[in-house]
Order: sequence, then C-alpha cells, then structure tokens
Amino acid sequence: MSEEKFSFEDLEVWQEAVEFADRCLDVTDRINDTRRHYRLLSQLESAAVSPALNIAEGKGRYSKKEFVQFLYVARGSLFEAVTLLLIFRKRRWIGENEYLELKRAAIRLGRRISTLINAVRRSSQGLIEKL
Repeated sequence: MSEEKFSFEDLEVWQEAVEFADRCLDVTDRINDTRRHYRLLSQLESAAVSPALNIAEGKGRYSKKEFVQFLYVARGSLFEAVTLLLIFRKRRWIGENEYLELKRAAIRLGRRISTLINAVRRSSQGLIEKL
C-alpha cells in the first residue's frame, strides 16, 4: 500500500527546505528563551520554516507566475534566516562551526530555489511562445 502524496513532497528543494528548518529549530530549542531572546528566536523559527511553507503553497497555486512569486518569498525568507543566524553567532548563541554548517546548507538551498525559479520561468516562456 503506497502513501498518497501532495505534488510538492516530491520536490527535492522542498525536502531540503524542511531539513534546513528542522536544523534551525534545533538551534532555537537549545537557546535559553528569556524574554529578551524570545523575539529573535521566534523570528528565526518563522524565517527558517517559511521557505518550505512557501514552496509548498506556491506549488499548490494554479499559475506558474504565482509559483515563482512564492519561490521569491521563500528565497527572501532564507536570506532573513541566514542574517538571524549571523546575529546569533555574533551574540555567541551559536558557535562558528554550527553557523558555517547552516550557512552552507542555506547557500545550497538558495541555489536550488533560484534554479527552480529559472526553470519555472523558462517553462512559462515556452508556453507563452506556443500561444
């Protein structure tokens, strides 16, 4: 018996985005969540989870143009998460090695999102040219 899936679940970029979110949530789980830290922790959680959410939501839209727009939002949220991770490193809430590992993962994910944006845009161009 095979499990039914949503179409976005087969996207490797979505799977990678979920993994990135999970790793960032591990970071926030470890940091003492005093009231002073709460807003930044919450913001990292939101920014780190947003790429996976936006990829999924965009894939569920009816037009490729909408999908691309959600991919742009996903990429922007990824950049936000990396900026927060840098701030966390500067505050010594995470170490240099962990920061660099997460940054490398974010760079890979960002490249994959950009590649998908270009592929979807190219396929949309082809459809327009055929009309």
